[in-house]
Amino acid sequence: QVHLVESGGGLVQAGGSLRLSCAASGRTFSSYAMGWFRQAPGKEREFVAAISGSADSTYYADSVKGRFTISRDNAKNTGYLQMNSLKPEDTAVYYCATARTTRDLVDERVDYWGQGTQVTVSS
Repeated sequence: QVHLVESGGGLVQAGGSLRLSCAASGRTFSSYAMGWFRQAPGKEREFVAAISGSADSTYYADSVKGRFTISRDNAKNTGYLQMNSLKPEDTAVYYCATARTTRDLVDERVDYWGQGTQVTVSS
C-alpha cells in the first residue's frame, strides 16, 4: 500500500509559478515511478508528467514541456511538480500517482492515487 498526499495548490495569476508536492508513505519510495495527472472541469483526466524511481528518466505531456519540471527526493519520500509560466488552461485538480514504471504512468496504469490539489490560474 502507498498513501499519497498532495499539497501546494492555490490561485495564481497567468505567468506565475507554483510548486506541488506529493508526500508518500508505505512502500519504499524509490521502488516505484511517480507522476502527475490533472483534470479540468468537464474534461477527462490527462497525463502531465512522470519520473522513474531512480529519477534518471522523465516524461512530459506536450502541453507542459518547457514549463513544468517533475522531480523527486527519495530521502524525503516526496515528489514535486514545479510549474512555471502558468496559463489559464492549466487550471485543474492535480493528482499525484504511482505505478511500477513511467510507461505505466504514461498509459495511466496507475497503482495509487492521491486525493488531488486544486490549481487555479487567473487571466
